[in-house]
Amino acid sequence: MTLIKESSTIQENKKFALSECPVTYVMEKIGGYWKPIILYHLLTGDKRYSELRKAIPSITEKMLIQHLKQLEADNLVIREAKPVVPPYVTYSLTPSGKKLHPVLFAMANWAIEDSEQLGNYADKKMEKFPAKSVEDFPGHS
Repeated sequence: MTLIKESSTIQENKKFALSECPVTYVMEKIGGYWKPIILYHLLTGDKRYSELRKAIPSITEKMLIQHLKQLEADNLVIREAKPVVPPYVTYSLTPSGKKLHPVLFAMANWAIEDSEQLGNYADKKMEKFPAKSVEDFPGHS
């Protein structure tokens, strides 16, 4: 990755935003279009690169590789390469990545409710989500 100029205005603004709003931290880690989708697919368990590629057909190889590397650098995803021919690489969530389960559940639930309300509901179902309700999450009382 390229070096970041620590004294730049953008970096100062980011530091300020991080200190004022914790959501900024979340967006730094999982912001963007593809990262939440990748995390969603990893909620059901380990996936090989090819399985992720098939599960998200509209993502380019470049973007998938780039985001998987970023998620790994942010300690949300573990990349495990087995030394065999052909290479066997699996991706899974770290304990920190697994803690995003309720966040992704809330995002999916909001998306379904909002799209129904707006009338553009398009076969989105929570049955496909790895947890059926908030009570299914560890640590929920």
